[in-house]
Amino acid sequence: MKSDRHNSPWTDGELAELEREVGEFFTGRTCVVTGADGFMGSHLTDALVHLDANVHAFVRATSSGALNNIGHLRPSVKVHFADLTDRTSVDYLVKEMLDAPDRPYVFHLGAQAHVGESWHRPYETVMANMVGTLNLLQSIVDHGLELEKFDTAGTSEEYGNVREAVTDHHSFDAEGGLILHERSPINPKSVYATSKVAADFLTMNYHDAFGVPGVVTRMFNNYGPRQNPRYITGTIITQALTRETVELGQLEPMRDFCFCTDGVRGHLVVAARGIPGDLYVYGQGKNISMRDWAELILRVGREQGHWDACEIVSTPERYRPGASEVMALRVGYEKLNRETEWEPRVSWEEGVARTIAWYAENRARWIGRVDWLTPTRTPA
Repeated sequence: MKSDRHNSPWTDGELAELEREVGEFFTGRTCVVTGADGFMGSHLTDALVHLDANVHAFVRATSSGALNNIGHLRPSVKVHFADLTDRTSVDYLVKEMLDAPDRPYVFHLGAQAHVGESWHRPYETVMANMVGTLNLLQSIVDHGLELEKFDTAGTSEEYGNVREAVTDHHSFDAEGGLILHERSPINPKSVYATSKVAADFLTMNYHDAFGVPGVVTRMFNNYGPRQNPRYITGTIITQALTRETVELGQLEPMRDFCFCTDGVRGHLVVAARGIPGDLYVYGQGKNISMRDWAELILRVGREQGHWDACEIVSTPERYRPGASEVMALRVGYEKLNRETEWEPRVSWEEGVARTIAWYAENRARWIGRVDWLTPTRTPA
C-alpha cells in the first residue's frame, strides 16, 4: 500500500528514484522501525510503506496512544506500543518477529535525541539510548532472531571537538577546515553524544560476539518537516513565524545540515548494501555557521512571503553548559558514496523552503512545544 503523501517531504520524482535505488531490497520485506513516530523515524516509515515493505512500528507507549507523525500510516503498518527501557515489551516485539516469513531489517532510531534535554534528563537519556539499545540487542540474541541487518542510528555529535593530542588523526581541507570520516577520533561533549557512542559500540559488540548483522549510521544534522521545534532549524522558523526577534544560542558553531529525505536514503542504502560490523557517516558534505544558517532561513522565508525582517539575537541562556559546545561538524561521505553511490540530492535552499512551508501550514502541531515565549508577530 502506498503512502498517502500526508505532509510528505518527498517529491514524486524523488519517490520514483527511491524505488529504483532500493525498492528491490525492501518490497515485501519485514522491517522494524524503533522510534517510528519520531522525526526521522516517521519519514523512514513513510518511505518503507511507499516501498511496500511489511512495517512494524515500535512506538513509545503513552496513555493516549496518539500517533503524532504516522497516524496517516496506521492502516499500512503494525504499531507496537512499548518502551525500549522495558525489557518485557521489547521481548514481545522480538518474539513476534520470530514468526516473520523472512529475516527482518531492524532500523533502530528510538532515542532521546535532544542535546540540551540530555543535560536536563541525563538518566532518561542514558536509559533510552544505551540501555534501550542493549535491551533490543540482548533480546534478539536470547530469542535467536535471525536478521537481515540491524541499523543503529548514531550522530555527528559523537565526534565533539578536536583534541590537540590526536589532531594528526583528523582530516582537514586545504583551508584548514575539519572533515569527519568513519575513522575520525570521537570526543563526545554531551550526555546525549556519550549515550550514542555507547549504543554504537554495543551494536558492534553484539556483531563481534554473536553475529548480529549490525551497522552504524552517523547522520549529520538532519532537518525537515515534523522535526521538534526545539531543534535549531525549527527554533529559527517558528520564532520567525510568530515574532520579529529570533533568539539563539552561540552563533559561531558550524554544522553540516542534511535534509530528512537524504537522511532516510542513507539509512536505506546502508541497510541494503552496508557491510555488517561497519560504520557509515553521511551528510551534506559542507558546513555553515549558526548565524549564516539563520540568515539563510530568514531570507528564504522572506522571499516566500512568510515573514518580514527579523533580528537575530544570541542569548546566553540558550548556550550549552560550560565548555560542551561543539564548534565544527562536517562530513566526508566518500566511503558511503563509493560503496552505495549515495550522495545528498536536496540543496539547502530547497530543503529550507520545504521545511518552512511545513511549519507554516502546521502551526497547531508545534505551537505548544516551543521553548520560547511571547509571540509578537500577527499570524499571516
